[in-house]
Amino acid sequence: MSILAIIFLAIGLSFDTFAVSLSSGICLPQIPRKKFFYIISTFAIFQSGLTFLGWLAGSGVLNLIGPYDHWIAFFLLLYIGVKMIRESFAAEDEVCIDLRNPKRLITVSFATSIDALAVGISLAMIDMSLGRIGLTTAVIAFVTGLASAVGLKGGRKIGKLIGKRAEFFGGIILIAIGVKILIEHLDILY
Repeated sequence: MSILAIIFLAIGLSFDTFAVSLSSGICLPQIPRKKFFYIISTFAIFQSGLTFLGWLAGSGVLNLIGPYDHWIAFFLLLYIGVKMIRESFAAEDEVCIDLRNPKRLITVSFATSIDALAVGISLAMIDMSLGRIGLTTAVIAFVTGLASAVGLKGGRKIGKLIGKRAEFFGGIILIAIGVKILIEHLDILY
């Protein structure tokens, strides 16, 4: 997987975090600097950590499903992408998620990172090395932290413009990566 594909993967995964941070930024007052860094770090750790855990789990079963690994990776990314696109058309709830509450932050961080676990499994299916997964999780952590920071800071300004469209584009990116994996492993176009 190229560095560009890793960056796009990280961007696709970060859209849920961005959407939650954006909605929180819209309705919360100014967040103190220390709490702000705690929030974005928590999102980044969960997103990258669950990707790595998924990779570990997937690596354990790689020998059993080797001939079909690219299909599994494709269908996992397709499922997650379609789910995100469908959710982007759902009615928007005007619920304020107070990310300053540690319990709520942990719950939301975990919930927005479930997709990362499945993506980690799919990365193991394409036989990603330990070094490459290390780079991938670092990029995912950075992009997720950045997405959370932008969402929290820009919530009041851009929340009305972007809204649920962020999830739609995240879904498209994940589906495109799944198609790319399938094309590479089936030697289509080569």
